[in-house]
Amino acid sequence: MRKILVTGATGFIGIEVSRQLSELGWRPRLMVRRPLRGIMLKKLSAEIMQADLRSAASLQRALSGVEVVVHLGARAAFESYERLYPSIIRGSLNLIQAAAAAGVGHFIFGGSLLVYADSRTDIDQNTPPAPQSGYGRAKLEAEDLLAEAAAEAGIRFVSLRLPHVYGAHSLLFDQVRHGRIFFPGRGDNRFAHLHVGDAARALIHAAAGDLEGRYVIADDISCTWNDYFETVQAYYPRLRVSHVPRSLSYAVTRVLDLLYPVVGQTNPYPSGAVSSWNLNLPVVDGTFERLIGETPQFPSVHDGVPAVLDDAISFYWLPSNLDRA
Repeated sequence: MRKILVTGATGFIGIEVSRQLSELGWRPRLMVRRPLRGIMLKKLSAEIMQADLRSAASLQRALSGVEVVVHLGARAAFESYERLYPSIIRGSLNLIQAAAAAGVGHFIFGGSLLVYADSRTDIDQNTPPAPQSGYGRAKLEAEDLLAEAAAEAGIRFVSLRLPHVYGAHSLLFDQVRHGRIFFPGRGDNRFAHLHVGDAARALIHAAAGDLEGRYVIADDISCTWNDYFETVQAYYPRLRVSHVPRSLSYAVTRVLDLLYPVVGQTNPYPSGAVSSWNLNLPVVDGTFERLIGETPQFPSVHDGVPAVLDDAISFYWLPSNLDRA
């Protein structure tokens, strides 16, 4: 098996990718920026290495002998483009430049469905991107720059434009376990979803095969947020969902955008989240099977949500963007 590096290995999706690679016998190299979070990886059959997307020297060391990169490391928050630029764009460029110098042949990027505009029709491979948030703009710009750099270096580049990925480690299910979700809007907009286990399977498939290009991927049934939360409540009646008017949510979060930097902390409820959660981003069915050649393990949230609630029983999790360590 080829040597693979996973960036963002202690993040929500990164942990699942790392776990599956370890179980498949890859013994991946896992890049960790904050050492205390690396404790979560200690039971995996993997090589854990300290590195930072902002440090060229650390990236050279992390990429030594690596043939494939799965790049998931960056700020995963709906913040302003300016705040996201250093990690999502500049850090990604640092990584692929170091990867080219190290002779890496295959680069997988965890892209985002938020590169698309609000859409009343199902998104497919032919839908032109038109991001409407700072996060979507940053992800698309990083994707374009990575593709250009990869082409120049002769690296095979793949971007999987992931939808809302859910699982026991996600920020959303952290709120579910607390029994209360405040949704910024009516929740009647359709959105595409994907269980984290299937997202990891897709990323590993891209790393192990000969895919190249940019792909939209989701489970087989896009649904409204109200449908999503009703599915959760069917198995977890304790959950209470409160809908806050979108205009009020945006006004409050805009104030928080201004206040949190003053105290030197990250705003867990940025205004970009309000606009992003209210987009219509449905995806045509069958994208997973067309890409992987197999049906998703969890074809819809009706299959995936109860499995996530089972997974959430036996551990305590703190999402990375709420971890102050």
